[in-house]
Amino acid sequence: MSKKKKTVVETDADVILIGAGIMSATLGLLLKELDPSLSIEIYERLDIAAAESSDAWNNAGTGHSAFCELNYTPQKKDGSVDVKKAVQIAESFEVSKQFWAYFVEKNILSDPYLFIRNIPHLSFVWGKKNVEFLKTRFSSLQQCNLFKDMEYTEEPALIQEWTPLVMEGRSKKDKVAATKMDLGTDVNFGSLTREMFSYLSKQSNVTLHFNHEIRELDKMDNGDWKVTVKDLESKKKRKRLAKFVFIGAGGGSLPLLEKSDIPEGKGFGGFPVSGQWLKCTNEEVIARHHAKVYGKAAVGAPPMSVPHLDTRIINGKQALLFGPYAGFSTKFLKNGSFLDLPLSIKFNNIRPMVSAGLKNIDLTKYLIEQIRQSPEDRFEALKEYLPNAEFKDWELEYAGQRVQVIKKKKSGGGILEFGTEVVSAADGSIAALLGASPGASTAVSIMLDLLERCFKSKLQTSEWQAKIKAMIPTYGQNLADNNELCEQTRKHTSAVLKLNSLVEG
Repeated sequence: MSKKKKTVVETDADVILIGAGIMSATLGLLLKELDPSLSIEIYERLDIAAAESSDAWNNAGTGHSAFCELNYTPQKKDGSVDVKKAVQIAESFEVSKQFWAYFVEKNILSDPYLFIRNIPHLSFVWGKKNVEFLKTRFSSLQQCNLFKDMEYTEEPALIQEWTPLVMEGRSKKDKVAATKMDLGTDVNFGSLTREMFSYLSKQSNVTLHFNHEIRELDKMDNGDWKVTVKDLESKKKRKRLAKFVFIGAGGGSLPLLEKSDIPEGKGFGGFPVSGQWLKCTNEEVIARHHAKVYGKAAVGAPPMSVPHLDTRIINGKQALLFGPYAGFSTKFLKNGSFLDLPLSIKFNNIRPMVSAGLKNIDLTKYLIEQIRQSPEDRFEALKEYLPNAEFKDWELEYAGQRVQVIKKKKSGGGILEFGTEVVSAADGSIAALLGASPGASTAVSIMLDLLERCFKSKLQTSEWQAKIKAMIPTYGQNLADNNELCEQTRKHTSAVLKLNSLVEG
């Protein structure tokens, strides 16, 4: 018997979104609000939205606002602290909060408690050199409106009030310091993403397909994209035609960008880093910690591995995590293939990847050390932040995969980036998001940047401008330089998102 031919169906869509994570959800919501007539198709290879990087267990969930993450404020050789990135991230997170508040007010996002809670953000260090760094960081950040409510102390008694578990059992000889921002948040990006997709999937001309994998991306002569999709259940392949394609597949974005074959995507590589948490199982300990406490990363550690003792709200229940501990896998996704890394190596990115590898020997050594850690080693790292911790109260939980971006330099070499990168075609017909932290928290700002690249003519119309300013009232303005606007904005978003009281244990 001859094999039955697989059905091929061709349809048209204005927009195809690849990956059902926070990035695609944000872009889909933005576009549908700006132009309700748009037809949008969303494809996800798993059977549920937000199961990879956006999932609560796979994402730091900090509500990255640079209040406590010390890696966003590097110290220069002269001892000063560079706060430029921290200011940018803090501003971007305020944009995200405005966007979410708008959809809460429209009853599109139902209860903000399902995805965002008010939890103080603390930075905590010990040792003379680190204390001097934190004091300098605090002084530098105080010059910006976004951080003016930050508190600083070197008093052990006050730090014990802020975070008692961190100070209990600690030697009184230790020189310590901490900063605190009560405005900090915990965000469950998995819950947020799924609610966004739940709304989108009910809109006209929007279809959400799970268990579908993108196999090919081909540019048509008329400028549209032909997208070959495989239904993983029926095994049938389909072809979709779209005017615009967004690749928001987390770690899976790089291989798909390579399939698009656009010149702008040449020379990019990816370096995968996996993670693990220690999860507290003692309810009494969990109930006594109400903060996100971030410390300094080890030399060579990637940003996703900055150690923190972290209060989280997952599925409505308070949790306590410590980590993450970094690891290495050749997978680009938690549910990916061990062939992901080798298959991503192409002629055009070999040199940048080798060059970046040679320049990051410290990172390689760090990852090897992390992989070789025993349970006892991981517990000793926890005890630096929680001196009275007991081994029996903690268990290992596997986090997600992150793929750090390797960019080609003009010289032909490569550089390892620890942020996010939007790569788009010159004609704006396709764009991909590469990289990791602080991605989810700054998703709205990243997608606005994408609109400026790929929907420039529409974005300049008075209709789109008015709609964006309705969603984000401070659009086009700078909160960092406008104290009154910053206060008004935070007061409004805090009221709408119910961020006026700390999390309850």
